[in-house]
Amino acid sequence: MRLRALLESDALGLRLLGGEDELDRTVRGVMTTDLRDPSRYLSGGELVLTGLAWRRTGEDSEPFVRILAQAQVAGLAAGEAELGDIPDDLVRACLRHRLPLFAVNEDVAFATITEHVVRQVSGERAGDLAAVVDRHRRLMTSGPAGGGPDVVLDLLGSDLDLRAWVLSPTGRQIAGAGQTALPGPVAAALAGEHLAASRTGRRGPHRATAGGTTYSLFPIRNNGRGATHASRDIRETVLSDWLLAVEADASDWPAARLDLLQGVTQLIAVERDRRDAARTVRRRLAQEVLELVQTGAAPAEIAARLRVAAPVLLPGLGTAPHWQVVVARVDWAAADGVTEVPGGPVAQALLEEVLVDPAVTGSDSSDRIAVAHSGDEAIALVPLPATAPAPLDPAGQDHGAGGPGGGLHADALLAAVREPLSAGLADDGRLTLGVSAAVHSAEGLRGALEEARHARRVAAARPGRVCAAGHHELASHVLLLPFVPDDVRRAFTARLLDPLRDYDRRHRAELIPTLEAFLDCDGSWTRCATRLHLHVNTLRYRVGRIEQLTGRDLSRLEDKLDFFLALRMS
Repeated sequence: MRLRALLESDALGLRLLGGEDELDRTVRGVMTTDLRDPSRYLSGGELVLTGLAWRRTGEDSEPFVRILAQAQVAGLAAGEAELGDIPDDLVRACLRHRLPLFAVNEDVAFATITEHVVRQVSGERAGDLAAVVDRHRRLMTSGPAGGGPDVVLDLLGSDLDLRAWVLSPTGRQIAGAGQTALPGPVAAALAGEHLAASRTGRRGPHRATAGGTTYSLFPIRNNGRGATHASRDIRETVLSDWLLAVEADASDWPAARLDLLQGVTQLIAVERDRRDAARTVRRRLAQEVLELVQTGAAPAEIAARLRVAAPVLLPGLGTAPHWQVVVARVDWAAADGVTEVPGGPVAQALLEEVLVDPAVTGSDSSDRIAVAHSGDEAIALVPLPATAPAPLDPAGQDHGAGGPGGGLHADALLAAVREPLSAGLADDGRLTLGVSAAVHSAEGLRGALEEARHARRVAAARPGRVCAAGHHELASHVLLLPFVPDDVRRAFTARLLDPLRDYDRRHRAELIPTLEAFLDCDGSWTRCATRLHLHVNTLRYRVGRIEQLTGRDLSRLEDKLDFFLALRMS
């Protein structure tokens, strides 16, 4: 805004005392001070408000005004509440340094002037930024991206003092203002808040608090879905749409600023469309390989197709990598009168997002992920460096993402995204995922696909909204337990464990914990007694009581196995 505009506002009631020729100066902000030397807090272009508490004698005006002129402030407004009329020495000093001087009536609060200036300057900045955003949109839609979302976020920071980040539905940071990253837990919490709010059908922006800071969350719709996006079931898009997180409370923003932020989200959606288009080739290659594997094509034919895909899927990995298959499925509960939401495309978009996140996979694999969907499931073909598959530790557990062989591990894939995805799935959705072992040739892909599908079925038998299972679980009793009918499970566990539970309830004898520890110690009396801090004779008494109550013999392998399975199924 111009200084001249201050005189046009009747609410401010300012009187010009000097500097009429300088009223076209631009005001970029406002500062209130009574310091004798406020230079350290000035950056130029401010309207300085002062109550003249710094002035003790007439000689103080000259150095004060000189400091303001050197800082290139826009003008000075002095209040009359302290001294009455503005001193002549201050008027003369301002005239010498060509600094416009205003008198502020004692009935006008500095806060009123500050609010007026800030409102005007912010509105003009928003208008300028809107023009910049419009130009940037035309650049991005007519040719190569002009810097991507980061450029737009930098504009928000420099012109509107708004810190903002673009996040994926899992909380992965896609772009950030000034390259300042949001802490992982904060980003995940914001993504979860956004997904939960979107599932309720409320329109954005959504207000959320994370880490003691308030944010406004703006959905970024994928333009590539066309004009029918708004009419589609929210469950088809909620797990794939990006969001813009702004560090501010937008609940009291004027309509013009909200419209500007909506324009920013549309601009970022253009970049989203570009990235989706870049995945088209990889998706097609994955679909072709998947069809060959599922139709029982000869390994030589599959290998030939993989060689064609090598330049796209294997940059920097050589020509003979290991491969893993990941299968995901999103199921939605059917609602009365509502068409069932197709799960395949939703699972495909979600699996691409999970596998592209370095925090989840342990490496940046964004240019290698190939995901297809078949029916209600999504299938990812993931190339790995040509090294030995990641081993399991002695306890049979995964090493996590980025393990010794760089392989993907089921639990690690979903650990960081379970919270936000659960919010998006709400009460009627479910994500299950299975991961195969690594195979080193085309011959092994069919087996890997079946292994991943079987692991996903194991995950589906578990409780919870977001579940995963890995290949290592298929080689143990865990594979069998989920498929035992519920009535058989209940009868089996009741017959073996109910007598012990009843005894523990009446006598507080801790027979169940004793049984678990005894089996975990492979029937070793000494190790079990040490773990439970018991005398061996006390342990023998408890085990004898277990055998008496159940009619079983814990020295027999068959009875030990029955107790072990009962405990795992309970």
